[in-house]
Amino acid sequence: MSINWNGVFPAVTTKFTDQDELDFNMFNINLEAQLAAGAGGIILGGSLGEASVLSDEEKFELLSHTLKVVNGRVPVLLNIAEPTTKKAVAAAKKAEQLGANGLMLLPPMRYYADPEETLAFFEAVALSTPLPIMIYNNPVDYKIEVTLDMFEVLSKHANIQAVKESTRDISNVTRMINRFGDRFKILTGVDPLAMESLVMGAHGWVAGLVDAFPKETVAIFRLIKQNRIPEALTIYRWFLPVLELDIHPKLVQYIKLAETATGIGTETVRAPRLAIKGTERERVLKVINDALANRPQLPEGSWGI
Repeated sequence: MSINWNGVFPAVTTKFTDQDELDFNMFNINLEAQLAAGAGGIILGGSLGEASVLSDEEKFELLSHTLKVVNGRVPVLLNIAEPTTKKAVAAAKKAEQLGANGLMLLPPMRYYADPEETLAFFEAVALSTPLPIMIYNNPVDYKIEVTLDMFEVLSKHANIQAVKESTRDISNVTRMINRFGDRFKILTGVDPLAMESLVMGAHGWVAGLVDAFPKETVAIFRLIKQNRIPEALTIYRWFLPVLELDIHPKLVQYIKLAETATGIGTETVRAPRLAIKGTERERVLKVINDALANRPQLPEGSWGI
């Protein structure tokens, strides 16, 4: 089993109703916007998807629903962020049973695992399913770095195929390529460093602000891959103040506010998160509204199916 890891993979937000239930109507609107823009895959239940406050039942309901709506147009991946190996393995098996096309896999949650423990965790999941796996390497937020030596160990598992590169060290893209060639597909995972990482050879982009601006995100990716760097850079410079919302602790609230401004989402979050207000809200809205007031015209053919 394999996935084409080249492209923009939106880490979609989870939509909620005012009654704190899954809002599939608004979710569908956003999902179709991502697909129409030319997304290469969909990632469910990530940090942006408020995974930590979703029940297992909701995660799998969201997966089943998304698979039905997408209907094979692009791969659908479920994020696995669990505190125990047992739960991670169970989630992987359930995702496979429901028809997921792949997994994004975080290190153990709530415990600062050492390299041996982290590898054992990853390998247990990889051995439990044939589904393609993307390792999420984010030592800034999750405190565990997956080093090159650790990827050497993981390389023996054919279904560990990609990495979401969120170390915030752009040189790590080159280090991975120098060490492993094309063995692991590299997807940049930090929006404000995306263009730099793609220019250095990253194959894809696990994106956040794509949730509000799908066409612009896909356009940047495609123009870079067509070596139309000046055109991509013009859009990227316009986009950067918005992309920087992705690296704030309240990225979920900020990106959902952006989705609302572009008409493909709502602000509703699940407690303990609260909607932003006051001067914070005014500051974030100014970033979003300034971008909307100067939205660039995208080159023909730079987005879409």
